[in-house]
Amino acid sequence: MPVFGLGCVAGAAGLARVADVLRGPADEVAVLLAVELCSLTLQREDLSIPNIIASGLFGDGAAAAVLDGGGRQRGPRVMATRSVFYPGTERVMGWDVVDSGFKVVLSPAVPQLVREKLRGDVESFLQAQGLSRRDIRHWVCHTGGPKVLEAFEDALELPRAAMQRSWDSLQSAGNLSSASVLFVLSDLLASGEARPGDRGLLLAMGPGFCSELVLLEW
Repeated sequence: MPVFGLGCVAGAAGLARVADVLRGPADEVAVLLAVELCSLTLQREDLSIPNIIASGLFGDGAAAAVLDGGGRQRGPRVMATRSVFYPGTERVMGWDVVDSGFKVVLSPAVPQLVREKLRGDVESFLQAQGLSRRDIRHWVCHTGGPKVLEAFEDALELPRAAMQRSWDSLQSAGNLSSASVLFVLSDLLASGEARPGDRGLLLAMGPGFCSELVLLEW
C-alpha cells in the first residue's frame, strides 16, 4: 500500500495503518517501510527563510518496522491509534509542486499549534483507553526541530529527560520526516529500558495539518 505526501506524520500513521491490517486474519506479518528523500525539496535559487530552515533541518533517510500479528514479537503491542485533523491549516506544512520541483511550505505557526492542540488531543485519546498522561512511561516523539520539541515538552508538561531520545536523534540525524519517529522508537527498543507492562505513546504531527497518536504496551 504506497502512501505519499504524509510527510513527518507518516511514520506514526504507517504504524497505525499496519496495525489496522493485522487486526484482520491472525498470524500474519507486515512490514512498514519509510523512505524519505527530503533533499528533493532543495530549491537552490530560493533564499526564503522557510527554504533555508528546511534545507538545514531535513535529511534523507529510511527506516523499517516489522509487526507480527501472531503475538510472537518481543517488542511492544499497538493497543490503540487515533488520527486528528486540524481544519483550515493546509498552508502550515507541506509542499508546492513548482517547475523546479517540490517547494517546502513551512509556517512558523507549527510550535504554537502544538502548544494549542496537542495536550487536549493526547488527553482525550488516553482517556478513551482509561488512561492519563501519568500512565505513559515512554514518549516516542517525532524530531520536528528544536522549537517543535520544546513545544511538545510545554504542551505535555514533560521534563527534558522524557524527550531526550528525540533530542539525541535530532542532533545525530536531523529530521528525517516519516523515518524519524521510527529512529527514536528503535533507540528505545535497543536501550532495553522498557519493561513488561510499560506503556508508551508514539506521536507525530505533519502536513494537513494533522497528528497521529499510537498507544504502545510492552
